[in-house]
Amino acid sequence: MERLIHTAVSGAELAQTALRITANNLANINTVGFKADMEQARAMQITGEGFRTRFQAQLMPVSTDLAAGAVMETGRDLDITVSDNGFIAVQDADGNEAYTRAGELQVASDGSLTVHGFRVQGGGGAIVLPEFGDIDISADGTINLLPVGGGVIEQDERIKLVSANNVVLVKGDDGLFRADDGNPLDADPAVTVRSGALEGSNVNAVEQMVNTMNISRQFELNIQMMKAADELAVSGNKLISA
Repeated sequence: MERLIHTAVSGAELAQTALRITANNLANINTVGFKADMEQARAMQITGEGFRTRFQAQLMPVSTDLAAGAVMETGRDLDITVSDNGFIAVQDADGNEAYTRAGELQVASDGSLTVHGFRVQGGGGAIVLPEFGDIDISADGTINLLPVGGGVIEQDERIKLVSANNVVLVKGDDGLFRADDGNPLDADPAVTVRSGALEGSNVNAVEQMVNTMNISRQFELNIQMMKAADELAVSGNKLISA
């Protein structure tokens, strides 16, 4: 009975975590550049004398599906999509470099180029744009500005673009990606962008809804196993005391 309890309880906890991950995926089905998370688990033997037959489900680090989402044409000059396996470098809340595929760029009141409030990085740090009349972003990430009142286009800054090839990226709680070793990545000239379009979320709504139903059934099954273990324990105690 004790062995059954270990398995059932850990299985129920895993199902709860999986349900939370799936719910978060569904909540971000319309979030630009969002990548779906995937839960992972393995059977783990409980260590210690007398526990060799006790196993429980252990949740592994959450992985992320980096498949590209559908591209949506917007016609907005500050909307960009990144080529396959490419990422835009930004500055996180702690001032460290992180990465995103969300290309919904905005210009803050101080001229900072941002994505979802995070400053976009260039070759020399966060990009701050002067006042301009029009803007165009080239395929290599170069930002071309047309001064107010017209004139010659100025090549002001270049967005830092990196590649996820041969690199393990980990998604943080803020939705940004970072190299697993914590070091910033070098700019990759092979990564390109396209202006006037956005990459949508790669979440498949039907698949996530099916996952939700399956996880709910797994949770119910583990609860039933716990009830069965309790009933077996009660019956065993009656036999011993008889």
